[in-house]
Order: sequence, then C-alpha cells, then structure tokens
Amino acid sequence: MTEQNTPEPITYATAGVDVEAGDDAVELMKSAVTATHSSRVLGGFGGFAGMWDATALTSYRQPVLTTSTDGVGTKVAIAQAMDIHDTIGQDLVGMVVDDIVVVGAKPLFMTDYIATGKVVPERIADIVRGIAHGCKLADTALIGGETAEHPGLLAANEYDVAGAVTGVVEGGEILGPERVREGDIVIAMASSGVHSNGYSLLRSIVAAKGWSWDQHIDEFGRSLGEELLEPTRIYAKTCLDLIKELNADGQFALRGFSHITGGGLAANLARVLPQGTMATIDRSTWSLPAVFSVMAQAGQVPQADLERTLNLGVGMVAVVAPKAAKSALTWLNNNGMTSWQIGEVGALSDDAAAAGDDYIQGAKGVDGGGVLLHGSYAQ
Repeated sequence: MTEQNTPEPITYATAGVDVEAGDDAVELMKSAVTATHSSRVLGGFGGFAGMWDATALTSYRQPVLTTSTDGVGTKVAIAQAMDIHDTIGQDLVGMVVDDIVVVGAKPLFMTDYIATGKVVPERIADIVRGIAHGCKLADTALIGGETAEHPGLLAANEYDVAGAVTGVVEGGEILGPERVREGDIVIAMASSGVHSNGYSLLRSIVAAKGWSWDQHIDEFGRSLGEELLEPTRIYAKTCLDLIKELNADGQFALRGFSHITGGGLAANLARVLPQGTMATIDRSTWSLPAVFSVMAQAGQVPQADLERTLNLGVGMVAVVAPKAAKSALTWLNNNGMTSWQIGEVGALSDDAAAAGDDYIQGAKGVDGGGVLLHGSYAQ
C-alpha cells in the first residue's frame, strides 16, 4: 500500500467533533437539569448512568413499571429554520409522559438523546432547558442524557431529539379498555396547538404556498413559525390528579385516557376502547382552532386526511363513568384545563362501517373498538 503524505495531523477536532464545545454545553444546561432533581435522584449530574432511588416503590402492592420513547419529528426543522430551540424540548417530554399516563402511570424519570451535526453549546443548552421545563411540568426528573456530534451525517445546523421516560402504576389500578363500559362519557381536553404530529403535512402546505416562517398571519396574531412552534401541552399531572379525584372510592369512575397524537382523535381513541363498543363523537361540540382551519384551507386538505393526521384541537381524551362526567368537567375546567363532552360509548353498530371515512376501527396494531365521527365542526 502506497503511503500518501498528510500535510497536517488529523485530530478529532479537524474531523468535525469539538469535545470542548460539548463540555461547554453541559455546563450551560447543568442548572436546568438539576432543578428537576429531588432527593430520589442519586449520583449527581454528569455520571455515566442516571440513578433513581426506588425505595418509594415499596409503598406499592404491585408496582408495574411503564416506559415510552419518542421524538418530535419534523417539527425540529421549523425550530432550526427559526433559530428558536427552547421549546422543542417540552414537545419531547409531552410525547412520552402523556403516553404512559394513559394507563394511569406516574412518570418517575426521563433521559434524552440529541444528535447534531455541530455542537453549538448555547443551542444544545436551549434544547435541554426546554426538556427540563417539560419535566418540571410533568413532575418528573431528568436524570440523564447524551449529546452526539455527527459531522458528515447531519449538517452543522441540523439536530434531532429523542427521549424515554419510565413510570409506575399500581398493578390493580391500571387503566385501559377492560374498564370501559357502554354509556361511558368521552371528554376532550384542549390542545395548545398542533403539538408534535403532522408537521410533514404542514411543511408541505407552507412550501406549496411559498410562505416564509417569519410571515405574519393575522388569524394567529404572530408569525407562522411562532404559531407552529407552540409547545405541546403536557397533561400528565392533570390526568393523575383527575384519577385521584374520580377514583378515590375505588370504583374506577375514570376508565381511561387517550393521548391524541399521530393518527388523530378517532384512531387513538379506538385503541383504548374494548372490542364490541363504539364511541360516537359529535364534531359540533367544538370549533377548529385557527391554526388548523387556516392550514386546512391553504392546502385544500380533505377533511378525512386532516382528521387522521392532526389533533384538531383535542390533545387528550378522558373516558369516564356517566355519573362522574359532570364532576370531571367541573374539576378540569376549574383547574385550568379547557374541557368539554364530545361523545359517548355505546355498542358497536352493525352498519357503522357504511359511514366510510367517518368511521375507524382498529389502529396501530390494536384491534379495539370503533369510533364514529358525525356532524360538522362548529363555526
């Protein structure tokens, strides 16, 4: 093999990885991360492994650990284009903690992973500050994470984020389809906006219209990019408090939740309904927030595609016993969560499938109940 002259030594830095920048980022994020810690977090900040004291689980008769992992999807492309990075972390937390609360689990701790083409300490610190803020909202600890510099794989201004959460629920108190009964009431909790699903559709609309992210949209009262970067609402603490409120007598008036993410309202609600049942949802009980109506009109998006892609103003759903519906709605609205009744669970109708796109049964590998959407959205 013929040796070629190398004019200068090749180092990690010349290969595109800046170790010192990574250390700087860690220092900038340190205070935000440690602010999520309680006495249960062991080992301090910066260890090889995050540690959480599980002594608290001895109070459970049958502690069942739960976990969820997710990312934020192509919403990060808008954050990068706008050079706004301190909200995307809250989106990440919402995607995972609100999945495990569906079964009644309390989130205990979270870890994150950030991959980037070039570590810019201030940018990485902003992302992690957003994650830490989300963890505070969810009452969970951020106990570990990793930032990886991938030059040549990602552009210098590109990054992606992922995270995982671990939670716990009492084995005899797990929520799910087996608790749902005919006659149960379906309650919607308002979303804060688009949350973190459907951004490939939205970005396609923006590209087709030739809009810019800093373009002011009158209906939003701010720029397009600012509206689409509105962070995901985190429901975990509210949902856990609602469980305590409704299930204090052990009768499980709170049957279950559905986190409305990719697939939309009908597909996600169907996953938490038992076979042989159907939830009938009345569209006229709410009007589409401006972000959805404006984008739908701009892209001339068919209603069926909208409903199977975006949350359309409903970020979380609770299924409750009929006797508890009024108290649940009163409690939620009094505690700052805009909520309303959108439907009811009944027996599966033999002719439901004839409704076409208005009816969904089975989604994401779950052969559950059905969901029928009817009526028109309020104006």
